[in-house]
Amino acid sequence: MTPAASLAESLDVLARHTVDLIERRDLEQRLKDAAAAGRPLRVKFGMDPSSPDLHVGHSVQLLKLRAVQELGHTIVLIVGDATAMVGDPTGRNKLRPQLTRAEVDANLETYTTQAARVLDMERTEVHRNSTWFDAMGFEDVLRLCGRMTVARMIERDTFQKRMEAREAIGIHEFLYPLMQGWDSVQIRADVELGGTDQLFNLLVGRQLQEQEGQAPQVCMTLPLINGLDGRKMSKSYGNAVAFTDAPRDMYGKVMSIADDVMPEWFRLTTTLPEAEVEAILAGHPRQAKARLARELVAFYHDDAAAADAAAAFDAQFAQGETPDDVPEHAFPADGDELPLANLLRELGLVKSTSDARRMVQQGAVKLDGERATDPMAPVARPAGDLLVQVGKRRFARVRG
Repeated sequence: MTPAASLAESLDVLARHTVDLIERRDLEQRLKDAAAAGRPLRVKFGMDPSSPDLHVGHSVQLLKLRAVQELGHTIVLIVGDATAMVGDPTGRNKLRPQLTRAEVDANLETYTTQAARVLDMERTEVHRNSTWFDAMGFEDVLRLCGRMTVARMIERDTFQKRMEAREAIGIHEFLYPLMQGWDSVQIRADVELGGTDQLFNLLVGRQLQEQEGQAPQVCMTLPLINGLDGRKMSKSYGNAVAFTDAPRDMYGKVMSIADDVMPEWFRLTTTLPEAEVEAILAGHPRQAKARLARELVAFYHDDAAAADAAAAFDAQFAQGETPDDVPEHAFPADGDELPLANLLRELGLVKSTSDARRMVQQGAVKLDGERATDPMAPVARPAGDLLVQVGKRRFARVRG
């Protein structure tokens, strides 16, 4: 712990915005013991490379870790290349497909690079948990399984819901909490941080540490933020704002979130002081959202990129201008005409013809600036080019 950080300051930083803190008195004692011994706390966070990109939902935990890092404590980042092959069933109603090692390794390539956009990697320990799991034999796996009863495992709410719905549960899924807990034993974690959906797994780590004669880790959870469609943010749902999104895409995505989630996004995904957040939210929602979008683009890219993204967005939506990077397509049919709904689907502007019909009925489709009214109206192959627009952000230029 840095000399400038008092016990009260450290407790405040660690506990801020937490949903679960088990136990606060344990955390206070850990801080006192660490200060007396002149050593930092070891604060664990695990990320499974189940997809190639990190997103703003991950930043809730990563920003907390950076704040803890600035107090002088050690962040231990567990890259779950072994657990990713099991697949964490958290938040899923169906058995998740197991990834191969090759798929996991492909996703791993950019993980630490992306985490470095938030954390100081020179002060971060990074471990692949395959280091200890690949060294285990079958007898070791059986002994680890013997640490937990089936009755205890099915206390997990996700498993209970799936059993009630008669959804399949793979035996291998029971291994996931045990593996995550064993990670805590291997790196002797003082604290483990995760989302609210990870509490069961964090508590398993606490239990396994006690069985191994270690002091049980403090378990801290932070809120989960929803993605662009109101569901939990996830790349698999297509509703995420990724660290690697281009500045203009990131800005536009943030501008599409609901007004009522802005307070949570400001407090959990930015580093702005609370008083400044309150002042921003007291103003016009449109201006508040623009400030949020600029803050996020500037953080993951830079100030110049944020300014450019804001200007491009305003030119397109506030002033009604067409963006300068509209994708071009050849007319997607062999004949000379195609029903509008089919054209929109072929251009990738909608997911299905039923989606196209709904967008037309809502008045959200324009052809060369003219609002379309009939989803089944034939669209002729253009002699030159045709500008197709769906909603405010989806454009395509069709050439004959």
